[in-house]
Amino acid sequence: MLDPRPHIEKFSRRLAEVEAALSDGRVFDNPQKAQELSREYSRLKDLVSTGSAWMKAETDLAENRSLLASEPAESELAQMAREEVARLEAEENRLAQELQRGLLPPDPTDSRNTIVEVRAGAGGQESALFAAELYRMYTRYAEGRGWKVDDLDSSPSDLGGFKEVIFEITGTDVYKRFKYESGVHRVQRVPATEAQGRIHTSTCTVAVLPEAQEVDVELKPEDLEITRCRASGPGGQGVNTTDSAVQVMHKPTGLIVRCADQRSQQKNKARALTVLRSRLLERRIAEENAKYAAQRKAQVGTGERNERIRTYNFPQNRVTDHRIELTLYNLPAIMEGQLDPVIEPLMADDLEKRLAELNR
Repeated sequence: MLDPRPHIEKFSRRLAEVEAALSDGRVFDNPQKAQELSREYSRLKDLVSTGSAWMKAETDLAENRSLLASEPAESELAQMAREEVARLEAEENRLAQELQRGLLPPDPTDSRNTIVEVRAGAGGQESALFAAELYRMYTRYAEGRGWKVDDLDSSPSDLGGFKEVIFEITGTDVYKRFKYESGVHRVQRVPATEAQGRIHTSTCTVAVLPEAQEVDVELKPEDLEITRCRASGPGGQGVNTTDSAVQVMHKPTGLIVRCADQRSQQKNKARALTVLRSRLLERRIAEENAKYAAQRKAQVGTGERNERIRTYNFPQNRVTDHRIELTLYNLPAIMEGQLDPVIEPLMADDLEKRLAELNR
């Protein structure tokens, strides 16, 4: 890992420059420039704070290592120092990664709200049931981070699963963390409907789309075919008693989006257009990534969406992420939304590869 000190100094110098620029009232004559500087100031301030925390962790780590070396191995003081060394090593490594991440140009989509689409794949009813469990896992994770989840559309299956479920997550740095979930998720377990106790393998696909803004994707009225229909839903109440569902087809690409979770036709139309923009933006990002596939063979996320990324093996209590050969034996916790032990190693691996490219 690179020595963070030169980077901390660079961040501090640039922070002072941006602060001076923002103190000049004339900068606000150009609102776009002022907004860019404000964002950079916020980012640099966080990085300088992280740098201070890293230097403190490094100092504390050196002190505890010295104490550990000077005390008898079996003493209570040595045991306390040993525990503190382990904690500080992990903290120092985490902070150093954050500082290295600051070397890379910020991805403008990382701070976007995110649309997640979970679809049942191979495996029939078992796949639909697992799609519902993935939906629950993601909503639990989002709630744990203080993000807001809004359902956009769903197609329930007979046994309580989902053939498809689409939802939006709103919050800070949602796409930054969720983008690693794009791909094919495989589940291995004995289905509730299996009388012989045999393990079945089923799949679901997950698509993670940064929410597109109007400036990202222009939707021309002549390119859209908008139809209204009666929403389908259980129980015959509320949602399916009015013609509130909206379907939008984008003629140039053939993409079709349907939204039915709101009782207002106008709200469903607005949400359908939001999802359509996001799908078109995601398609454009994927095409751009494909151009550089030869140079970026280890693309994470949209560049390799069709590959199997993760296996959930219930009999062995095991989760394996195939992209980084990560295996964890805490499946129940992960299905309850504790995804950071999977996502953070993926973020670290992605950072390492991007830094390697930067230093070529």
